[in-house]
Amino acid sequence: MNLLLPFVAAFIALAAGSVLGYLARQSIAKKRIGSIEQKLQEKAAQAKQESETIISQAREKASVVLNTVKKEEDQTRNRLLKAEHFLLKREDILDQRFLDYEKKEKDFEEKVTKLKEVKENLEALKQEALAKLEKTSGLNRDEAKKELLLNCEKEFELEIMQKLRKLEGDGKEKLQDRAKEIIALAIQKYALSQVQEMTTTTVALPNDEIKGRIIGKEGRNIKTLEKLTGVEIIVDETPEAVVISGFDPIRRQIAKTALEKLIHDGRIQPARIEEVVQKTQEEIVTQIKEAGQAAIYDTNIIGLDPKIVQLLGRLRFRTSYGQNVLLHSIEVSHLAGALAAEIGANIGLAKKAGLLHDIGKAVDQQIEGSHVDIGMKILEKFGVEKAVISAMKSHHEEYPSEILEAVIVQAADQISGARPGARKDTLENYLKRLGELEAIATSFGGVEKAYAIQAGREIRVFVKPEQIDDLASHQLAKEIAKRIEDELNYPGEIKVNVIRESRVVEYAK
Repeated sequence: MNLLLPFVAAFIALAAGSVLGYLARQSIAKKRIGSIEQKLQEKAAQAKQESETIISQAREKASVVLNTVKKEEDQTRNRLLKAEHFLLKREDILDQRFLDYEKKEKDFEEKVTKLKEVKENLEALKQEALAKLEKTSGLNRDEAKKELLLNCEKEFELEIMQKLRKLEGDGKEKLQDRAKEIIALAIQKYALSQVQEMTTTTVALPNDEIKGRIIGKEGRNIKTLEKLTGVEIIVDETPEAVVISGFDPIRRQIAKTALEKLIHDGRIQPARIEEVVQKTQEEIVTQIKEAGQAAIYDTNIIGLDPKIVQLLGRLRFRTSYGQNVLLHSIEVSHLAGALAAEIGANIGLAKKAGLLHDIGKAVDQQIEGSHVDIGMKILEKFGVEKAVISAMKSHHEEYPSEILEAVIVQAADQISGARPGARKDTLENYLKRLGELEAIATSFGGVEKAYAIQAGREIRVFVKPEQIDDLASHQLAKEIAKRIEDELNYPGEIKVNVIRESRVVEYAK
């Protein structure tokens, strides 16, 4: 029992301590709660004051914004009112203008109607007046017009002549200067040396003794050579030379080359002649091919059929009036290209047509027809462009010029052929051309006499002054020039000089 008392006392003391501790904590907690509530009240009051301040500021700003918006709204309203007023005013103006336009249009239509009526009335009056005039004068309208023109021509003949001479002089001078400049530039850019041959070829011999060996026993050697080559070999008294005659230049070249080889070899007999001629023919074929290739390389023209190139090479052994045709074709190609470059034409087309313009001469001795027609058929057969055929076919004016390049090729051909020393002509042909030139001039009425001078490059025509006046002299010169162009073939150009003079002779006795 005594042992339990301390435990009971301790328990009671512990319980009393717990109660006292609880009461103390409660008191402290109440004090803290009171302090927190006070702080919260202070913060709430502070927050309320701040919110009132913010609300006040917001109201002030809102008031300012509202005032600004209201002011801008007033300004916008004023602008809209002004714009509306302006548009209404413009609408009124447009309505008035539209009404004015309708009125003017109506007035215009009325005036047009009246003008038509007036025009019809004037035309009727005009026809009536013309009828009366024709009846009074005894001439119809065309006859009266012709009579009037004749009277004006007679009255103003001197003025017309002076004006014509001035216009022709100025125009010719300018055109001639420009043409000379272009032609000079073209010739300057390309000048080709000319090789002239006739229908015979001379072969030099080391001595006259070789002539007997060329003839052979009973003429067997020369007969064999002539038979194989198709030419005539003339052995005459010309010292140390024999002449090969023939119209085919390729045959002459084969005969010449074969004869030179035989002379160099020394063995001249029929069997050897056949062998050498055959080898020479093969060599000439190779030379023809090389000459054609050299021509297209020189002119820088590509895309030609090999057959056309070979035909070009044949022109190396063809001459025209003593002018080598291949060299002439190359020269025409370069001249045509230079002329085309000066006037802005197609250079490639002009050069190609210039090179091929005489292609028909390669076979004109084998096929009937002019070399122009033959050349056209050859180019068509091998698929050459139509523009090239069109440009080459009119270089002798057998066909009309269809394109600018055709005129250029024609001019280049005449430049190449008319250069001094380029071609030769026989005396017979020369005299024949002069006679035809004078005959054309004297065939016109009113011509007293005509003389061809300057190697046929000028024809001087003297007219009868009592039959041909100054105006008719101009017309006569043009007609003579036209007849010459249509009927004669000639290199270059021919000047027609019509001369009219009056001489009055009186004697003092």
